[in-house]
Amino acid sequence: MKKKTIKDVDLAGKRVLMRVDFNVPIKDGEVSDDTRIRGALPTIEYAAGEGAKVILVSHLGRPADKPDQAFSLRPVRKRLSQLLAEEVAFADDCIGEEANAAVSKLSDGKVLLLENVRFHPGEKKNDPEFARQLALLADVYVNDAFGTAHRAHASTAGITQFVGECVAGLLMERELEVLGKVLTNPERPFVAILGGAKVSDKLPVIKSLIEKKVDKLLIGGAMAYTFFKALGYTVGKSLVEDDMLSKALELKSEAEKAGIQLLLPTDHQVVDSFDPLNSRKTIPIDFTNSGLVGLDIGDETVQIFSEALKGAKTIVWNGPMGMFEEKPFDEGTFAIAEAVAEATDNGAFSVVGGGDSVAAINEAGLADRVSHISTGGGATLEFLSGIELPGVAALDDA
Repeated sequence: MKKKTIKDVDLAGKRVLMRVDFNVPIKDGEVSDDTRIRGALPTIEYAAGEGAKVILVSHLGRPADKPDQAFSLRPVRKRLSQLLAEEVAFADDCIGEEANAAVSKLSDGKVLLLENVRFHPGEKKNDPEFARQLALLADVYVNDAFGTAHRAHASTAGITQFVGECVAGLLMERELEVLGKVLTNPERPFVAILGGAKVSDKLPVIKSLIEKKVDKLLIGGAMAYTFFKALGYTVGKSLVEDDMLSKALELKSEAEKAGIQLLLPTDHQVVDSFDPLNSRKTIPIDFTNSGLVGLDIGDETVQIFSEALKGAKTIVWNGPMGMFEEKPFDEGTFAIAEAVAEATDNGAFSVVGGGDSVAAINEAGLADRVSHISTGGGATLEFLSGIELPGVAALDDA
């Protein structure tokens, strides 16, 4: 995945169209979490410092392929101006007269943010004409939006057909470097922790990790119940993918054949589906009768999983251990976040990716105690699955 980066090209006086991922939460007209904006700052500041005219393009949310003020990037412009400590210009469209006029007014070293690229149906359709119009604004194209690199959209892939130089930004470069190392040359022991609701979502990454001979594979979250049901346990009303039962058995058997330790929870926090508010208790997995729903891992599992991380040299974590968004079923996820941070303190290289696991690390105040927080959810999973990302493949090779 050796790609040219922003440092390989001359930027002085050039119009640099930079795809960023500013798909951030907006509450009451204000950005409520600016992590993704901060992630792009080094690349923006580098380009501006080199004397480029920096033109930023991003999506926000899922507008219905037409302008919708609820999804305007104006609140992002305000927050970005504060972070850069200078006024960022704004264009009410990302192509056409509005955008052209704003770009022509832009001085070297200054920054312009274009309006939401998804206000045009051509973005998600990867329409060549829309991509060409975006490209008219650029002398150099920079993709710094790893979180959208798995989408073949006009602003992530199509545009590269019409711009002479197409390179990776600093954030993209770091993601490719870190995830590439994990995939091709991890220091061992290598431990992967996977959570979340569905085996089907994580199937390619589980297969890839088994092929790469990860040393230990820890599986939590609702996806564990598909494994339990396949193994003949009663799982009550816990979430199960019945069409994935045989696949779960197959994965378990493949892991065993490869000498990989596949660990599943031994206990869990359950509630009675008829009285969820007052019935929470922790029980062994094998006593889950018909009315009970498993919503988080229990203390014994936390201990077993934490023990499995001791001495690890590489750790990858994607997905929560329970119904993280509902207290108190975030306890297991927070405990694993602490265990990952502790293992990192003791010399492991840790990579955390996926919305809920990243949220857990941030909420627990442990972000500075993990080696790398990946900005991609789906992109991280696809990269670790060995799937080529269109937004990366389209960039110039080094």
